[in-house]
Amino acid sequence: MYRGRIAQQHQQSSGEALNSRDFQRGAPSTVSTNDRSERLRIVIGCDTFAPDVNGAARFAERLAAGLVERGHEVHVIAPGFRWRRSTPRVESIEGVPMMLHRPPALRWYPHDWLRYVLPWRARHYARQVLDQVRPNVVHIQSHIVIGRALSKEAQRRGIRIVATNHVMPENVLDFTLLPKWAERSFVRWAWRDADRVLNRASALTTPTRRAAAFLEQNTSQRDVLAVSCGLRASNYTADLSPRARNRLVFVGRVTLEKEIDVILRALARLDPDLGVTLTIVGDGDQRKSLEKLVIELGLAGRVHFTGRVSDEELRRHLTEASIFVIASIAELQSIATMEAMASGLPILAADAVALPHLVTDGENGFLFQPGNVEELAAKITHVLGFSDEEYLRMQQASLDAVKVHDLDRTLDTFERLYRGEAATA
Repeated sequence: MYRGRIAQQHQQSSGEALNSRDFQRGAPSTVSTNDRSERLRIVIGCDTFAPDVNGAARFAERLAAGLVERGHEVHVIAPGFRWRRSTPRVESIEGVPMMLHRPPALRWYPHDWLRYVLPWRARHYARQVLDQVRPNVVHIQSHIVIGRALSKEAQRRGIRIVATNHVMPENVLDFTLLPKWAERSFVRWAWRDADRVLNRASALTTPTRRAAAFLEQNTSQRDVLAVSCGLRASNYTADLSPRARNRLVFVGRVTLEKEIDVILRALARLDPDLGVTLTIVGDGDQRKSLEKLVIELGLAGRVHFTGRVSDEELRRHLTEASIFVIASIAELQSIATMEAMASGLPILAADAVALPHLVTDGENGFLFQPGNVEELAAKITHVLGFSDEEYLRMQQASLDAVKVHDLDRTLDTFERLYRGEAATA
């Protein structure tokens, strides 16, 4: 998704970094960082960030922009766009200017867009940024490369560390190039490795309670807080008038774990007289194979792949749709589903991982058994057969349910964690 760059100089504020990490996870800090009105200096470390399009990147972007709007000084470290050293510069993220540090990065070719910093160089860049910025807190979004380096260097300096986990090792198997017989060993090793890095954090969060339970089940971590990624519902428009067309929409990366083929196969089973179309908003490595499947299923002309779109186009596709459908089995929250709810759409979602946290069966949508094409087709037909009153009731339920995910609540929670205060999920 396009993000403009602002060519302007950044003026760094002065101040002292924390000198102690003397507090326990989940409990108030014995060291006072600042009072609530004082500006914080925050370093956010990401292995994926704009212009990447995925849930972890979108969360970090909205978090960083929201913190800047609240008056804090935010520095983001994320992989650069090429193997060339670049100076830190101000970029516009979510329409908000902030300082980006983009160390040289390489493309991970098994993946269609992922870039990474060489691990043995990441600590060098982490040291540079921490010594220059002297932050009050470091917030890592991944334990893999940049977060690992930042957390190690922050720990050495006594800087408070907050970590948010967006990663399930099971979800990256398709990009490791490992043989099948080695995958189970890789997953066990990956969880142990994550545990070692996350142990450095004074506070650990995940987007949902189910994701937190999953993390606690696979590591030694406890007291993991479930903090929604959050969104500004006011940025989305709900069309509450009777629908003249039957349009399904999916938003997200076009990858294997999203199981978009399940949606296509369900579409092929619907009564042609319903005139149902599907718009797939996003791009990814599975697009070509899915376009081939569309032809095989006789759906040519009924399925539209948009590729990457602007935020405005994304919101328009949601507003114009009738139902949001997601068959993914790997969502730790699903920002796209929340965006659909904020757009007043009924949701049809796989009953897997965190999606049941967003869909109350029979209220703002329906859950279906993962991979069950027949059940999904039946539920699409059921919702499209609603009276105007029934459909409006489900739209309103989505609008009501998304209120709890308001971004300001998320920002409030992280501000407390940054200051070493107790916070609730």
